[in-house]
Amino acid sequence: MTGSFAETGALDRLRRILLLILWTGMSGTGIELILLEHHEDPTQLIPLALIAAAFAATVWHLLDRSIVSLRAVQMTMVLFIAAGLLGMYLHYQANMEFQHEMDASIDGMELFWKAIAAKTPPAVAPGSMVQLGFIGLAYTYKHPAAYRFTKGPSRAEAVEKRKVL
Repeated sequence: MTGSFAETGALDRLRRILLLILWTGMSGTGIELILLEHHEDPTQLIPLALIAAAFAATVWHLLDRSIVSLRAVQMTMVLFIAAGLLGMYLHYQANMEFQHEMDASIDGMELFWKAIAAKTPPAVAPGSMVQLGFIGLAYTYKHPAAYRFTKGPSRAEAVEKRKVL
């Protein structure tokens, strides 16, 4: 195999591995949220809805391989990151309120550490959505679908030209 073909093959395999990791993580997170009955209020449905949307977007992209389906995957992954950050904030706020109910005199670093270390709701657990979002964005990084309809040399030709220089 020549350089560009070998590189393309390796990148394709890496993308498949990243997609498998993403699907495994989304499946585990989704099942866990369902088992924990994470649906008491509308904000708790956000991660479940995003996981469903991400499965739909990634399957669509695998079937279609278009720039539009690629952008749908990227958008859901950006929403994963935003939802994960929002979830960490909401979990932390709930823990702070609970700690204040337990001891109204608590404040400062003591309050911070108790809120962060609380088991229910786990303050940093939504960070897994952030991680999944970055895995999904890594899957889409320099994806060939983004270069298919551009003018000028193809991605493989551009890589080959850089090797010559």
